[in-house]
Amino acid sequence: MATSISQAVPIVFVVDDDISVRESLELLVRCEGWEAETYASAQEFLIRPRPLVPCCLVLDVSLPGLNGLDLQERLALERTDMPIMFITGHGDVPTSVRAMKGGAVEFLEKPLKRNVLLDAIRESLDRSRLALAREMEMHALRNRYASLTLRERQVMALVVSGLLNKQVAGELGISEITVKAHRGQVMQKMQAGSFADLVKIAVRLGPHRALNSANSAHVAA
Repeated sequence: MATSISQAVPIVFVVDDDISVRESLELLVRCEGWEAETYASAQEFLIRPRPLVPCCLVLDVSLPGLNGLDLQERLALERTDMPIMFITGHGDVPTSVRAMKGGAVEFLEKPLKRNVLLDAIRESLDRSRLALAREMEMHALRNRYASLTLRERQVMALVVSGLLNKQVAGELGISEITVKAHRGQVMQKMQAGSFADLVKIAVRLGPHRALNSANSAHVAA
């Protein structure tokens, strides 16, 4: 999956109510080998389903209806993998500060400088690519964790907490041999090459999973 993300053609979205800006930016983007999609309003853009390829947004501050800063706030919750570059013909300090505090990569004034914009787009697409790769990795981890049986989750939680096999057996009321068998299954299903790998995986999945599994172990015992 990470390989397919790295090979996918990135999309640069442009939201600006000025058709001349949309057309010039679309041409610039396509000349760089990226896909371009343009929209005249934030509402039109939001209808478009989230793409699962590296992407970024070149966004005008002043838009009819939902303005650029309001759209930024929505995307911060809904599309965290999509970096934003603001463009404006009427820049001011409070607006630029709000945009940058909201996580914007750049705040550029029109007329746009070609090289500055392209550099910002490249940086944004790199960020998007990394964010998507991390998301896909977490999705794969959660799927592997979901494949564990309840007992395997209990064993995993107790093992990564630092208990020895004998101690895990005592906690669960099962034999040490059974613990070893479950532990082997956990290592295989979670694709962990070592105990250290398993601990790292548990940390990435979040402490609540281990805690819930450990608590269920006591209930089941």
